[in-house]
Amino acid sequence: MKPPYQITAELLKLITSISEKIGEVNANYLNKASPKLRKQNRIKTIHSSLKIEGNTLTEEQITALLEKKRVIGPKKDVVEVLNAIEIYENLHRYDPHKESSFLKAHQHLMKNLIDDAGKYRKQGVGIAKGSKIEHLAPSFTNVPYLMKDLFEYLKKSEEIELIKSCVFHYEMEFIHPFLDGNGRMGRLWQTLILMERYPVFEFLPFETLISQDQEKYYQALAQSDRAGNSTKFIEYMLTVIDTSINKLLAYNNRTLTENDRLEYFINFINKKEFSRKDYMNVFKDISSATASRDLKKGLVLNLFEKIGEKNKTRYQIIAERDTTERG
Repeated sequence: MKPPYQITAELLKLITSISEKIGEVNANYLNKASPKLRKQNRIKTIHSSLKIEGNTLTEEQITALLEKKRVIGPKKDVVEVLNAIEIYENLHRYDPHKESSFLKAHQHLMKNLIDDAGKYRKQGVGIAKGSKIEHLAPSFTNVPYLMKDLFEYLKKSEEIELIKSCVFHYEMEFIHPFLDGNGRMGRLWQTLILMERYPVFEFLPFETLISQDQEKYYQALAQSDRAGNSTKFIEYMLTVIDTSINKLLAYNNRTLTENDRLEYFINFINKKEFSRKDYMNVFKDISSATASRDLKKGLVLNLFEKIGEKNKTRYQIIAERDTTERG
């Protein structure tokens, strides 16, 4: 059965806005982040997703753990971060359309945190807000069937990924298939669904916006619960995604330094040798003089070596260059 929601004017407006911005992202070579930006955004994503669930570690502490340094903090919080780092460093290991992959991701995410990591719950659960039950999840006996149906919808529905990802996120939260980790799994799986169609979502930390105003996230879930469909939650998540892409495009509109350009070019050039023309074909708004200065800086930094002279000048990537920031 298709999960219920309505196509509203607001929803259509958001889809159009996001689609236009994704086109701009692709046109401005932002569909692949530099290693530095990817690392920064991975830290923000992990910090934000776990902060929503009550984790107390800071971005600085998460950075230290990512760099395999020791930090002082609650053991549970440290384990949560280490598990999340493993997940986000291996996102391509998981197939968003496979239920078995979904369970494997939960097993990795909740390793050493709960006894039944990677297994659906075997008891009833309710979500309390103060002394009031905010949401009573479906019976645990129905969870396997409900999740099977949800994955069938994900695989067979011809709706666009922007909608399907939001629907999956909401319906999974409604089913609440695990004893713990449902929130972070919902946000993770939405990212994976979107990544398959739009690579930019691998490093787009929309969870940062959710964590900045968590109440709106929970309100959108509650509104959809009361309405019996996911419309309000879809509108909320598309708004978050739209704002996140705005921030990414604003980041790109900053003044790029020669180091920014060199870092991007070196990490994503598909040739071992290139010319100044190749460099300028990537950065179309710079002058030939600026390109020459950039390339001289690259030689000084030992990123590549020069071959030939004058109009026959070529540059060869140095294979042994440091790649420690690629993770």
